[in-house]
Amino acid sequence: MSGLLYTLLFTVICVVLGLLVGLVTGLGRLSSNPVITAPLRAYIEVFRCTPVLVQLVWFYYALPVLTGIEMSAVVAATLCLSLYGGAFYSEIVRGGIISIDAGQTEAAKALGMTRLQLLRRVILPQAFKKMVPPLMNQSIMQLKNTSLLSVLAVPDLLYQGQVIAHDTYRPLELYTFIAIAYFAVLLPITIWAKRMEFGSGPKEV
Repeated sequence: MSGLLYTLLFTVICVVLGLLVGLVTGLGRLSSNPVITAPLRAYIEVFRCTPVLVQLVWFYYALPVLTGIEMSAVVAATLCLSLYGGAFYSEIVRGGIISIDAGQTEAAKALGMTRLQLLRRVILPQAFKKMVPPLMNQSIMQLKNTSLLSVLAVPDLLYQGQVIAHDTYRPLELYTFIAIAYFAVLLPITIWAKRMEFGSGPKEV
């Protein structure tokens, strides 16, 4: 149970941090300045095109060597999964924003709105409705990815189960319980995400 609670808490932290990174990065990707967009695109492609497990190991073992800054397994895992999620969230944010009709932007500018007011009052409220289903799906993936934390000895659900299985020599029962626990947590969230996806779709007139 302590491992399950740790997994859920870790997921919430990484999702919140990832959303913040994704929002900033997604908005930055809309810039026409290549000095801004080029490094942001490089960051996104690096995290989207490499396995999460490799990233976790690199952040824990290689990044301290590169920077000279020691970090715990929890810090390395949090940083890695937050940036990993941020790369995907940023594309969701960018896609949601550019899906808004350009005429609304022109109308808002004609009314004298600043760029910040345009985003806050017109673009983001509408884009957010379209972004909710993919954001939920990516957050579900973040929860699944926490199962990889056991390779860094982070005391999540899987790691705690491995420890108990090693001590009791009951791998069948322990790993079955772990699978059931993940299923019990993810099934309601998945159903909720599906309902939100259908609910945000076009309505028949």
